[in-house]
Amino acid sequence: MKFETTILRPVEVAGIGLHSGQQVNLRILPARSGSGIRFVRVDLDNFEIPADWRHVAKVSYATSLMRKGVLLSTTEHLLSAIYASGVDNVRIEVDNLEVPILDGSALPFVALLRTAGRKQLRRHRRYLKILQPVKLVVGEKQIRIDPADEFRVTCRTDYGHRLAGPDEVAMTITPQSYERFIASARTFGFEADLTTMRDMGLIRGATLKNAVCFGSADVLNPEGLRFPDECCRHKILDLIGDFALIGRPLLGHITVNRGGHALHAAAVQKIMSDRMYYTEIKSATPTA
Repeated sequence: MKFETTILRPVEVAGIGLHSGQQVNLRILPARSGSGIRFVRVDLDNFEIPADWRHVAKVSYATSLMRKGVLLSTTEHLLSAIYASGVDNVRIEVDNLEVPILDGSALPFVALLRTAGRKQLRRHRRYLKILQPVKLVVGEKQIRIDPADEFRVTCRTDYGHRLAGPDEVAMTITPQSYERFIASARTFGFEADLTTMRDMGLIRGATLKNAVCFGSADVLNPEGLRFPDECCRHKILDLIGDFALIGRPLLGHITVNRGGHALHAAAVQKIMSDRMYYTEIKSATPTA
């Protein structure tokens, strides 16, 4: 795409927060060129939190943003949908501390953005192009971003479960490929971890309608998995949402092994903290 975009009309949705369990209303509105993606806590005097890597606060079981002590949690699924759909500028109004989980995937947000329509703006789109490899290794977790003329992801996961064992998914991310192969992959967890997570104050809003839960030998959701490698695809979904915090469309090939929010955030910070890793270009003909 040559020019920046926003949405054509406001759209809204309501649901509960995965971790807080609280009801939340969310509106996505058009925004001017160059404004990027901005969250607005309408319950706190319209306090703005830009979707920016410098505002990342917590990255354990979700990606939370914080500015001047004001928090917004579980932003990654919505950011993933916006970023992969090629929308550059939106205002997102939220009336609670967590983005609604909906069905646990990004597909409802993709559908919402389609309903909103698309408007091309007059400002040239700026891409962030990786110039040299960026690599981080934390124990068994590894991530590498190599130069490329498209946005490509290779993801490897292994959760030691017969339905979430060694998997690898590699693909170029376009709005079409994202919606078909990634957006519907749901967040997931394991029955053995539920008590511990709830004791930590997490997953208070989790149900089998908004998350996949693996028992000792099977999946507890009556409908089963949406993909045989749904966990791996969901990790790509999360990764895209975390890399959306770069603020510009990425031209690079991300390879990640046993990734997670903390690793993604560290990689983004490493890239953005040193201009030797990237350049910005106005015009490009990427696949994404």
